[in-house]
Amino acid sequence: VQLQASGGGLVQPGGFLRLSCSALGNIARVDDMAWYRQALGKEREMVAKITLDGVTKTAESGARFSISREDADNTVYLRMNNLKLEDRAVYYCSAEILNTYGDRSHYWGQGTQVTVSS
Repeated sequence: VQLQASGGGLVQPGGFLRLSCSALGNIARVDDMAWYRQALGKEREMVAKITLDGVTKTAESGARFSISREDADNTVYLRMNNLKLEDRAVYYCSAEILNTYGDRSHYWGQGTQVTVSS
């Protein structure tokens, strides 16, 4: 099982990006999914999470970021609007996954760089 993230890139302040992360492999069920980020010199922090039931939580108020999931594809998305310079970081997806052998584990994606710059 692995998580494959994509969608990062360079964007100007005020712009938007949508990150995607797909769980691949021998998967029986994907439970909680989340996005974290880690800026240079800082600790990794949670950005948003979504449960299997679709309950979401974002770390920041104001609804700039929204998380969603498509269970048919085992994919989680992070829509980021009105990006700011301080949003620059490596973004990681994570998920709690039950594999087809009955083992449940926590997985991290490889990270995707988001750069906000004028």
